[in-house]
Amino acid sequence: MSRSRKCNSCNEQKAIQEGRIVNGKFLCNSCLFEGGQPLCFYPIGKIHNSLKRGRSFHLKGDRGQVSEVKLFKSQKPFLYKLEDEKHITIVYYAHDQQEISTTFRRGLDGKKVGVYASRTPFRLNPISITECKLVKVEGTSLFVRGLDAINGSLVLDIKLGRKAIEKVRK
Repeated sequence: MSRSRKCNSCNEQKAIQEGRIVNGKFLCNSCLFEGGQPLCFYPIGKIHNSLKRGRSFHLKGDRGQVSEVKLFKSQKPFLYKLEDEKHITIVYYAHDQQEISTTFRRGLDGKKVGVYASRTPFRLNPISITECKLVKVEGTSLFVRGLDAINGSLVLDIKLGRKAIEKVRK
């Protein structure tokens, strides 16, 4: 039996998974995304490290640790020459979603900002990116330093890092 709530905007009853809590109010996906249809993404791997979600959007653990980005075996052909690179960008799904606030004090400098002026994982679409230092590649496992994804986050994509692009352009 699915629980439901009334949307604070359109007043329709919707299943909990058909909306988000924003500033303490339930808003259905239809109102939030103006009737837009969801997209489908498939994960290509999973993050393994000791980082956990802390209080608010802070992390528990050492961001400087080496994290393992364990890709599915099917991803092996796509890793050609990746070990030659020093910096990569990991795109991942921030699966430990919490209530979304439209404004808050940014952890970086304490400035009051909106979600789009921050790196908070608590977003309407919880997709996050982090540029990392590639330490090594072993089979379909990438070992990276500087990843801020928590343990268990699903990997959506990997791209050449901005620092690597700048180096190639010089």
